[in-house]
Amino acid sequence: MDKAELKDKLNQEIERTQDIILEYKETSKPISPDDAIGRLSRMDAINNKSVTESALRQAEQKLNSLKNVLSSIDSPDFGLCLKCKQPIPPGRILIRPESLRCVQCAR
Repeated sequence: MDKAELKDKLNQEIERTQDIILEYKETSKPISPDDAIGRLSRMDAINNKSVTESALRQAEQKLNSLKNVLSSIDSPDFGLCLKCKQPIPPGRILIRPESLRCVQCAR
């Protein structure tokens, strides 16, 4: 995969992550006390809100990492493992954009 293809994939992943963030923001809105739901349902909703907020924070961190990777893609050292200087697989860069080492060196 060349840099142009990787840029396209990164842009697609950024768009997908932005959509997920919007969805999480929508589902993590507080429930009004005026809403007529039962006590257990309200407790369940509060718990779900906490889980969604955690997922939202992770998605926002991933978005920042993806944007950082995209801004550094033209660097001569981009995609090379810091330790062994071998290329990091593009799939790893997309899944874990903050990764600076290949899988073997990250162990």
